[in-house]
Amino acid sequence: MHITLGNWTQDKLDNLLHQSAGIKDIGARIDFLSGHFRNIDYKESTLTGSADIPEVLTVNLSGVDCFTYLDYIEAMRLSGSFSEFIENLKKARYRNGKIAFKNRNHFFTDWREFNSGFIDDVTAQTGGRKTKTTIKILNEKADSTFFINGIKPVQREIKYIPSDVIDDAVMNKIKTGNYAGIYSDIKGLDVSHVGILIKNNNAVNLRHASSEKGKVVEQDFREYIINKPGIIILRPKSLLNKIGCSC
Repeated sequence: MHITLGNWTQDKLDNLLHQSAGIKDIGARIDFLSGHFRNIDYKESTLTGSADIPEVLTVNLSGVDCFTYLDYIEAMRLSGSFSEFIENLKKARYRNGKIAFKNRNHFFTDWREFNSGFIDDVTAQTGGRKTKTTIKILNEKADSTFFINGIKPVQREIKYIPSDVIDDAVMNKIKTGNYAGIYSDIKGLDVSHVGILIKNNNAVNLRHASSEKGKVVEQDFREYIINKPGIIILRPKSLLNKIGCSC
């Protein structure tokens, strides 16, 4: 296991997770946790493992990309201590919690398929009749090569809400703590980016690890999405009774 905590210590994380476990509303808990990681550096390729290199469980809180940011927050929201966080990270990042490159959730909709005990796809519920459905073969490029070597392509039905139909009715159905995937119209990909939706009065912001900004930032969601193809929305399930802390 590779652990890099950056400015954190295990004791500080224990404290944070104990506090967060006392927040009953799941969206408020995700807001609380993810807010503590604003301004952390953007850093890609922090995970260890490939088709040729054995996977090692990695915790790197000194820098995150858009997906590892969600990995860590999803694992933390299920945990009341650092030791629980490590165990829940395995479940959030890997199919059946088994550490292996082939078991890693490489695509956003992998969470819907393999983490359904923790996550619901609420795209259609949020978009209603505005929602579109498409079929994609994930990981297969237009030239039949792969985005990720060693991962078998899979056909998957994907629902998304086109950006040009995201109106007040759609925005009103979004909840704080929803995970947003920016739908990709590129063959073989489900999303191009991911983040966490945070509602603040009438505004909805996207909290995300931005390669452009070089850190975790918060931006107006409507402005961010305007020139993007659409969104996929996953909603964490409330599992308070499964958090193993004594708080």
